[in-house]
Amino acid sequence: MNRNLVVAAAAAVLLAGAATGYILHVRQPPAQSTNVAAQGMEPGLQVLSNGMLSTVSLRDPQGVRTVTTLQCDRAHAAATTVACLVPVDAFTGTRLQILDRQLRRQREIPLTGFPNRLRVSASGRMVAWTLFVDGHSYATTGFSTSAGILDTKTGTLVASLEDFASTVDGRPYRAVDTNFWGVTFAADDNRFYATMSTARQRYLVEGDFAARTVRTLARNVECPSLSPDGTRIAFNAAVDGDPRKGWRLSVLDLATMAVTPTAETRSVDDQPLWTDAATIAYALQRSDGVNDVWTVDATGAGQPHLLVPQANSPAVVT
Repeated sequence: MNRNLVVAAAAAVLLAGAATGYILHVRQPPAQSTNVAAQGMEPGLQVLSNGMLSTVSLRDPQGVRTVTTLQCDRAHAAATTVACLVPVDAFTGTRLQILDRQLRRQREIPLTGFPNRLRVSASGRMVAWTLFVDGHSYATTGFSTSAGILDTKTGTLVASLEDFASTVDGRPYRAVDTNFWGVTFAADDNRFYATMSTARQRYLVEGDFAARTVRTLARNVECPSLSPDGTRIAFNAAVDGDPRKGWRLSVLDLATMAVTPTAETRSVDDQPLWTDAATIAYALQRSDGVNDVWTVDATGAGQPHLLVPQANSPAVVT
């Protein structure tokens, strides 16, 4: 068999493994593992383990870990939808993959930029992503992001929220320096929240997908995450309003606009996730560059707890 046929055969095997989603059962740190036939993403907490899409039990999140062959840079899931951002290279950008719970690919969209945030609405219908287009940190002044939304039911694709009509402090607003990131969806799959940056200000915006509009609600709110009951937003608050000083994980009450800092005092550069009505999960990077998933009480009480070591991109899948 010549070299080209060997390469083609090897590629076919790898693609077949990805398509059927073969998985490994491992512990953390990994113990001996065996190959088993995939049944799709199991109920529990979905995470990325060393970039591989995985699930752990919510009852024992530090126990047995089911690791698939699907590799993502960011991932999220809800209902029957799994979303995965896969960086290709510096020249061709990123691919957004939409899959079902059996990890069968439903759609793939080419995007420009480096993967940053990814969210699926609770119903599984809406998918939103954020990419860094220039610069790789919100703490810098020269970064640029691109945030888009896909309606998987109708196929409607919004490549950039910058195309929406913006209202700032009650007045129509348009500027060339506008950036959006960190989309989170309400239960109706039409209303959403996100961060909008412009003129050195960072706002929480409420968006209307059908009307193609966004309006500002508050300042110094980054990477929002709407609570399951739709009444609160977990977010990152820049310390003293300066991202260069880090971020304090906090909770905003949408009725009163009161802000409650959580007990997590370390700087959180992640879009938080509500695992239930009272608990927020988030990834923290260690000094060795490895991420762990932690949780903290949304009321500001208690202390942070390690949930899943050596993991990131948490999502509850039922």
